[in-house]
Amino acid sequence: MKLSKRELAKMIDYALIKPTATKDEVIKLCWEAEKYGFGCVVVNSTYVSLARHMLEATNVKVCSTVGFPVGAGLLEVKAFEALKVVEFGAEEIDMVMNTSALKSKDYEAVKKDIQAVLRVKKSNLKVIVKVIIETGLLTDEEKIKACKLAREAGADFVKTSTGLLGGEATVKDVKLMRRVVGRDMGVKAAGGIRTLKEALSMIKAGANRIGTSTGVAIIEEAPK
Repeated sequence: MKLSKRELAKMIDYALIKPTATKDEVIKLCWEAEKYGFGCVVVNSTYVSLARHMLEATNVKVCSTVGFPVGAGLLEVKAFEALKVVEFGAEEIDMVMNTSALKSKDYEAVKKDIQAVLRVKKSNLKVIVKVIIETGLLTDEEKIKACKLAREAGADFVKTSTGLLGGEATVKDVKLMRRVVGRDMGVKAAGGIRTLKEALSMIKAGANRIGTSTGVAIIEEAPK
């Protein structure tokens, strides 16, 4: 697979979402994202304003988590959080699907939950919403259903995992997700992707975004 270092960097969502993340670490994340030309930084909602301030004069977007990391909160709360982070400067949202509702086969609740967050597009059509389905907690049948529900709800991407709860992204899961959502919807691989080889294997499988906290190591490993 032939990708320039610049092209690969644009596909990386450079993430700092651990619960112990400090203000200084977020500042460092933003500085590195600008230096290496990453597509966006992913931070928890409390740091969106800071990240937007740091990256205002750059091409690096700010992505915020919503309903993170469990996804089982009230849809009204998720919708409000989405509106607030966009107000604070987020251009992308990584929301966690209500896995409990999915496993309960309450598919209408799953879809309504996603649609509640997607209402943020009424104030900003350019906002990108990615739905985290937490593949490590699902059967293949549930993964397929989760992807279909996200697509039907109108989300822009499906994403493998939070990286905190349900295990790591796999090539098998990325291929399955790409097959289910087709070519017109995004697939983001996240969770345990730490090397250039791993990142490229996910892209080859069908991912068009890579979520990682080790973006610098990956991009420095890439040839020019």
